Amino acid sequence: MAAPSLARYKRIVIKIGSALLVDRGSGLKQAWLDAMCADIAGLKAKGVDVLVVSSGAIAMGRTVLDLPSGALKLEESQAAAAVGQIALARAWTHSLSHDNIVAGQILLTLGDTEERRRYLNARATINQLLKLGAVPIINENDTVATTEIRYGDNDRLAARVATMTGADLLVLLSDIDGLYTAPPHLDPEARFLDTIAAITPEIEAMAGGAASELSRGGMRTKIDAGKIATGAGCAMIIASGKPEHPLRAIEDGARCSLFAASGTPVTARKTWIAGQLQPAGSLHVDAGAVTALATGKSLLPAGVRSVVGQFERGDTVAIIGPEGREIARGLASYDAVEARQITGRKSGEIEAILGYAGRAAMVHRDDMVTTILRVQEEKDATHA
Repeated sequence: MAAPSLARYKRIVIKIGSALLVDRGSGLKQAWLDAMCADIAGLKAKGVDVLVVSSGAIAMGRTVLDLPSGALKLEESQAAAAVGQIALARAWTHSLSHDNIVAGQILLTLGDTEERRRYLNARATINQLLKLGAVPIINENDTVATTEIRYGDNDRLAARVATMTGADLLVLLSDIDGLYTAPPHLDPEARFLDTIAAITPEIEAMAGGAASELSRGGMRTKIDAGKIATGAGCAMIIASGKPEHPLRAIEDGARCSLFAASGTPVTARKTWIAGQLQPAGSLHVDAGAVTALATGKSLLPAGVRSVVGQFERGDTVAIIGPEGREIARGLASYDAVEARQITGRKSGEIEAILGYAGRAAMVHRDDMVTTILRVQEEKDATHA
């Protein structure tokens, strides 16, 4: 694979893992950060918008507070984040200022990208920072996020930022240089994959676990991030961040894995739907419904076999095919109680069952993003 030219992209989101930025013993890796900021300045000089999703707040905070190694309690993590976020923002501001670049801090919780109004507000703030020439430094707000309402990793957060801001490239920098057919530290026969045309079930099966104490993410979360980003028309690169100039290293031919963007990026509204991390429930459908969705039709009650979870009208639900794989995601036209009442019934029966004339579709095609077409493209490519 030829070395990717980052300057050809218009807007790039760069995610930086904790282990790259913070040493467990000595704290911030200042020389690495300065080199990274020089790379960012080089891209900005070529007209590229750059956003950074920076891990490291908890890692920096636990170093400053001299907390012991190993897992932290929730309140300890939040305290470490409170201290570390200040130190992290100061570090980015200082290093970017060497090239007269202003940093702007954005702290997000899961709800800021899951709820439509907050999503739009966050997007507007980030876009305004970019318009003013600043580099947004984005992190999860670990001081208030709890286990139940957090991203749990910054890979998926970076993918959500990439989709909400219309980025055309997401770069995940970590302590691994790309995707292998198996975890290389466990399987010496593992092969490196430099180009991934589509994220198939086989690709998903190759993901391993987390490899660093300072990082909550592993290859699994990177593949999840890739599904969000590529489905929205944003390419993704997984590369090692260990070199002092990691972005320059990519352009100079350092090994990395490039995930191609979908050829049919969805609209802004559907981008938000597709990227929802926590569907409120799921609709399990039959083979006939799968065929109908593949041709761009809405999901009718007749094709639904069971309803799982408790959700309200307008909530995001996953649509699951007969083989147990998610094939689409969309906004429910009915709450869970009503959905169960009309499951398997014809649309013409809805009024008699519910007592009012609701929508004919359980999930309308305008409120749905399917993965079926990409699955079919993957099969066609395999047999070509």
